[in-house]
Amino acid sequence: MYFTDRGIEELQRRRGEEDVTVEWLAERLREFTDLFPEFEAAIDRFATWLARLDDSDDE
Repeated sequence: MYFTDRGIEELQRRRGEEDVTVEWLAERLREFTDLFPEFEAAIDRFATWLARLDDSDDE
């Protein structure tokens, strides 16, 4: 288990029953980046990865 799994597990436990939109998620990612600009590159990579999940080129 990676250290980050703790946060993922907490997210799943606390908010796992909620339905969210991609628009809501994008706003939260922007807020996070504004608060923690040192993570801008990681958030950008994560958002790009999510956006391209269904691209056949990534397989």
